[in-house]
Amino acid sequence: MDTLFVALRVILSLAAVLGLLWYAQRRLTRGKSRSKAAEVVKVVGRQGIGLKASVVVVDVDGKRFLLGVTEHAVNVLHSDDVPALDITTTAEVTSESPAKSFANTLAEVTDISGAATAPTAPLRPRKHQPSVQASGSILSPSTWKQTAAALRQIR
Repeated sequence: MDTLFVALRVILSLAAVLGLLWYAQRRLTRGKSRSKAAEVVKVVGRQGIGLKASVVVVDVDGKRFLLGVTEHAVNVLHSDDVPALDITTTAEVTSESPAKSFANTLAEVTDISGAATAPTAPLRPRKHQPSVQASGSILSPSTWKQTAAALRQIR
């Protein structure tokens, strides 16, 4: 009978500690925005052209860039305004395979005649976003870092 009371006390204590951790996590993240911010860089498509090289089409602030990406460098091959999609183009893209739609997008963007004189715009780096997989769980390292930071502020 004593063992049963000890087990119940342990379970109740564990539930209380987990409840306090959950409450502290909710309280600390109350002011932070939980909505996903608009992406600064949108990757339209990527095509590998070698073992460690690829061509990437990205949209940044209304501009479309064709980037050559290797293991050691990223080069702007061409830049242009983002083409407006009309309804017929959207219907065609949805009925095509992803590889064909990427090939069509790549064909639209890759006019190399103006590549040498194309202006290069600096790309803004994407802000670090924490992993969503275990975010907010007791197993997440970021939860323990937040708890330690909160305890340091209290002292």
